[in-house]
Amino acid sequence: MDGNNTMFELINDLKDIRLAIFDLDGVIYRGDTLIPNADKIIKEFKDHSIKVVYNSNNSTATRQTYVERLKNFNIESEVSDFYTSASITSAEITKIKRSAKIFVIGEIGLRTELQFLGHTIIAEPTNYKEIDFVIVGLDRDFKYSNLAIAQKCILEGNAKFYATNADSTLPVARGLKPGAGVMVNALKTCTGKEPIRIFGKPEPFGIEMILNDTKISTENAVIFGDRLNTDIIAGNRAGIKTVAVLTGVTTMEMIDELKNKSENSTISDRNLIPNIVIQKLDEVFKKK
Repeated sequence: MDGNNTMFELINDLKDIRLAIFDLDGVIYRGDTLIPNADKIIKEFKDHSIKVVYNSNNSTATRQTYVERLKNFNIESEVSDFYTSASITSAEITKIKRSAKIFVIGEIGLRTELQFLGHTIIAEPTNYKEIDFVIVGLDRDFKYSNLAIAQKCILEGNAKFYATNADSTLPVARGLKPGAGVMVNALKTCTGKEPIRIFGKPEPFGIEMILNDTKISTENAVIFGDRLNTDIIAGNRAGIKTVAVLTGVTTMEMIDELKNKSENSTISDRNLIPNIVIQKLDEVFKKK
C-alpha cells in the first residue's frame, strides 16, 4: 500500500462500499501493538473517499483517548468517528430518560459519556430507590462492594439493569483477559435478573446509529471484525456486508465448522457467518 489510489482498487465484493466500519481490538491493533499495515489500509480507504468509522465494545476508554491511541499508530481520526459501547449506551439511555441518576460498574469511558449527556453518576447512594439505572461495563478494578451496591439498587430500589456489552474476553497483545461479561454475569447471579438490554455488539444499535448519522444505506456499508458472536452478528442483523478478519480471536476452522452446521441451524447461528473472510486487512485491495 503506497496510498496512491490510482494503483489499488477494492476487491469486487466490496466495490460499492461507501462506509467502512472497523472494530478496534483484534482488527486495527492488539493491546498496544498495531496489526501490520492496518494504518496503511485505513488511509487507502480514505483515499478512495470511503467514510471510515470505528465501532468498539470496549467501554473503558473515552473517545478522545481512542483518537490519541490511533494517532500513535499513525491513523488520523476525530472523536465523532468512534462509536463505543459506552457512547452507544449513553445515547440509548438518554432516549429512555434524561438527567437520570445512575450507578455504574465500569470505567472512565462509560462515566464520561453518561455525564456528557447530562446524567448524574451516584458513587455511594444513600437511598437505593433514587437510582434510575445500574449500568455495567468492563471494570478492571471490579469491587465486591460495588457489586453489593448494584445488587441493592436493583433488588431494594427501582433501578433498571443495563449493560454496555457481554464480551466474555478482551483481546490483548498476548492472549486474552476477562471481558465485561464477567461483571454482567456477576450482577445477574446475585440479582437473578437479566439486563433489560445490552447495547453493544451483537446488538445492532451501534451500526444503526452509524448508518443514521452518515446517511449511508445498508448496501453501501461494511463492518470488519474479528469476532463472529459480536461484530459479524451485529453486521448481519443490521443488514450490512460483513467481513471476518483473522487477526483476532476467530480462526478459519471456527468458520468452517459453522458453515458445516448452518444448513440445520437457527437464524441466529447463520448470522454468525460472515459474507467474506480474509486473513488480514491487506486483502481488501488489489492492484489495478
